[in-house]
Order: sequence, then C-alpha cells, then structure tokens
Amino acid sequence: MRRIVYAGSSFYTGDALAEALMEYARALARHGIADTIFVPGRTMQGELDRIEMLLGPASQIVSEPVELVGPELRDDELVAKLGALTAELAPHKPAVESDDQADDGGHHPFDDLL
Repeated sequence: MRRIVYAGSSFYTGDALAEALMEYARALARHGIADTIFVPGRTMQGELDRIEMLLGPASQIVSEPVELVGPELRDDELVAKLGALTAELAPHKPAVESDDQADDGGHHPFDDLL
C-alpha cells in the first residue's frame, strides 16, 4: 500500500494505483495540462472512498510506502486507463524509413530535401 499526500490531505491506495497515478501526473505536468481523476482509496479514518484529484503542472504529490492491515486496494481498469492516458501523452518518436521505400533507382522520397 502507498500513502498519497496531496493538497494538504492524505489517503491510502494500492501500489499499482499509486504508480499509475504518479506516472499520469508526470505526463500531464510535462505537457502543462490538467485532468481530474477519481482514485479508490482509504481515508485516514479508515473508510473506503473514491478520492477526487485535480492533477496538473503545479500538483505536488508524495507517494510513500506504508504497512497497513487489510487487502491491497486494486482497480485494474483504472490502472489500465491511466496507463493508456499516459501513453497518449508520451513523446512520439519519428518512424525510421526502411530501404523498401526507395524507388527502383535507390532514390528515397526524402533525398530531395537534402
């Protein structure tokens, strides 16, 4: 389990959820944009709830390991969704042109740009 400290408050969530949350927050910050998400968590009073978080470039989030009694909080669907959203924000690498794109004379379309 992880304790998430955010906006002066804390809650507990599962390891995979915390990792996906931190990766998504990092990707949003890299692009200077924000998003609101709901994360399953256990409040400091021990109640299960969905915690609303506004993630953006100025978000200051701490994730630290904790030992708690009880089952690990999981939400595989949310972890997958956050992973997909993070991947959408990942830097795109240009495709490498292969030799099969050359015409019969060995001329590549981009040769004219040089």
